[in-house]
Amino acid sequence: MLDDALRLSEEERTKLISELIASLDGPADSKWDETWLAELDRRVEAAERKGQGGTDWVSARQRILAQLGG
Repeated sequence: MLDDALRLSEEERTKLISELIASLDGPADSKWDETWLAELDRRVEAAERKGQGGTDWVSARQRILAQLGG
């Protein structure tokens, strides 16, 4: 079976791997999206309370590049 799988194209192997990994996770959680979005909101609110929120990408990128010396 492994030899057959290794003869697949890269795209086919990627799809096979994704399907195999998904099969190990069990059934999909219907609340996953809702729970994850709530967690993201919680993290944004926490960052804003600490004064770390609201940075636009251009400013963040400039700050990171400055720290890296670029």
